[in-house]
Amino acid sequence: MGNKSSLLLQEEEIAQIQDETGFTPNQIERLYSRFTSLDRSDCGTLSREDFLRIPELAINPLGERIVNAFFNDGSGNDRVNFRQFMQVLARFRPIRKSKDNTLNSREQKLKFAFKMYDLDNDDMISRDELLAVLHMMVGANISEEQLTSIAERTILEADQNGDQTISFEEFCKALDRTDVEQKMSIRFLS
Repeated sequence: MGNKSSLLLQEEEIAQIQDETGFTPNQIERLYSRFTSLDRSDCGTLSREDFLRIPELAINPLGERIVNAFFNDGSGNDRVNFRQFMQVLARFRPIRKSKDNTLNSREQKLKFAFKMYDLDNDDMISRDELLAVLHMMVGANISEEQLTSIAERTILEADQNGDQTISFEEFCKALDRTDVEQKMSIRFLS
């Protein structure tokens, strides 16, 4: 019983999601199946707790930050519907040069990565924010002095206007030679 049969996607919805995200109908149906399996309360939406039951997110040091990305649409909602879920996942689709890539363009991928570091959402990455994220990623595997050195060197190299923070523009410039499109892509089965 449950939502798998009661909340089936209509062809029209699949077509709209395909237009918005670039996923194929088969991918949408597979992801819908995964979405409904995560929806333990059978209400057609996911909570933060639902996301944190995903083993890969639960063990990821940035799992909490990744989960927050699903809820940072400005609405203040504490639940995510399937369409919102798909819009976030679309940012991780590989970029196809022959197609319009609104949700998974290089800029959108960079914005997503930038938000992982911008803990206070002030559109700047400070030394303390960078240090906090480094702590999340490496834990106690590197000394405090080494982490501080990495954070300070990163700010020094990326900060072009001398304000001791990294703006989105500076972040993009620092990653100019990085293949963000490839590094921030997940292969979704068809």
